[in-house]
Amino acid sequence: MDSVLDPRALGRLKWRCRRGMLENDLLIARFFDRHGATLTRAQASAMELLMALSDNDLLDLLLSRREPEGDLARPDVLALLGLLRTPAAPHP
Repeated sequence: MDSVLDPRALGRLKWRCRRGMLENDLLIARFFDRHGATLTRAQASAMELLMALSDNDLLDLLLSRREPEGDLARPDVLALLGLLRTPAAPHP
């Protein structure tokens, strides 16, 4: 079983995920608000791959304007993108 990130590793990943484009920051912050407490090492590894992209390429993936190609077209990255792309639940 894949272990959940400890608080220190989660903090480092959040710092690594800071972007220069506000839209990316908002989507990533929403992801961490919903999934940060249960984020696994495998998911963190997939996130690191996404963070290596330029801001524009990352936003295109987050908004489903395009799908991952090449080395990014992996099951772990696709699963993480699914979580990142899930819209927030509406408030009652």
